[in-house]
Amino acid sequence: MKSRLFASAIIALLLATFATPVSAAPSAGDPLCLPDFLAPKPQADCLPYGSTGYFKKLAELGIKLPLKPLAARLIDPQMADLDINYAIVNTMDENGQVIQKPVFATLADAVANTNPRSYVRPGDSAHYVSYTSVQQVDGQSYYFTDLGWMRRSDISPSQVRRFGMGIHFDTTPSRPFGWVLEYAAGEMAPFQARTAPNLGAPRSNSTFGAYDVIEVFDIQQVNDLYWYLVGPDLWLNSLQMRLVFPATEPPPGVDNGRWIEINLEQQSIAVYEDNRMVFATLIATGLDGLWTRPGVFQVYEKHETTAMSGDFSGGAGGYYYLADVPWTLYYDQARAIHGAYWRQKQFFGYQGSHGCVNLPIGDARWIFEWADVGDWVYVHDPSGRTPTDEEFAYGAGAP
Repeated sequence: MKSRLFASAIIALLLATFATPVSAAPSAGDPLCLPDFLAPKPQADCLPYGSTGYFKKLAELGIKLPLKPLAARLIDPQMADLDINYAIVNTMDENGQVIQKPVFATLADAVANTNPRSYVRPGDSAHYVSYTSVQQVDGQSYYFTDLGWMRRSDISPSQVRRFGMGIHFDTTPSRPFGWVLEYAAGEMAPFQARTAPNLGAPRSNSTFGAYDVIEVFDIQQVNDLYWYLVGPDLWLNSLQMRLVFPATEPPPGVDNGRWIEINLEQQSIAVYEDNRMVFATLIATGLDGLWTRPGVFQVYEKHETTAMSGDFSGGAGGYYYLADVPWTLYYDQARAIHGAYWRQKQFFGYQGSHGCVNLPIGDARWIFEWADVGDWVYVHDPSGRTPTDEEFAYGAGAP
């Protein structure tokens, strides 16, 4: 995978540090040591100050030049293909009133607008149906959906978000890594890195674009922000990135080396096989009050597609209906890991579901094809912000 750290540009930046004042003044005529990667042969009788000392400090953090890209590969783009047509239900009339929309058993009933067999209820969340055919009658369109016949005036064909951003590995990364977000605190990528872990530090000339995958060499907390060292004197903060921390051992109770790890704080997911990381990507989990429950669970059911519906009218979320949710792995009551065709790319990396774990379609398919019924799912929140069972009454969960 192509590195987005632009190693050659960073080398040029570091060479400029050769003019930095040395940490101790050498005697007249004593040479300074060259950095190891510039020295033609082993060095002796030189002083390890200036740029050499600087590069030594970087090496202690794991930054060695020339920088090598993260040893990972993007998933096959065809994993995001989904041969299903979706439409969003228009639950508002021309006056802006929220109303239910009829579903008909036959095309004739839909044309006559009589004898509806059911209704799509209004709710706070969007409702999606899938359709397989469209019929024209007297200049009007009628859609045969998974629920039955519906009028074009009641639904709008929707563009499916067919993409993936996951990466897979042959070996577990040796340090944390993560994705640059598209938006952060009112700013839009590309983000300029800071030269120190502080909002008041000067901005670097180095920029990082949305969904760049970057290794992290050091983490420091300053006030309410965590700062990530992503290159020599290049710092991004925790509003700008989401991370994966490679596991060095399995979660409690996992004894077969296979598990899916969900990090609620970082909104990331990682997959392990034979105790090594094989895949990772960004996710969207439950909103506050609709939490994704921490714990250790097991996949108990798989569906290539399945309809999901529910009613949260008594609290946050309201009623929802989602047709043909793809690549679904149920693991905790009604909570599932699944593809989210309704979610745009920039909303991954943030909470946003009714309790399920939402993934881009391509990434959900990768995990679905990897997973078996019985595989472990480890959900945790390192920040401790998500309530535990003793503190919060969890519902059954939903998309």
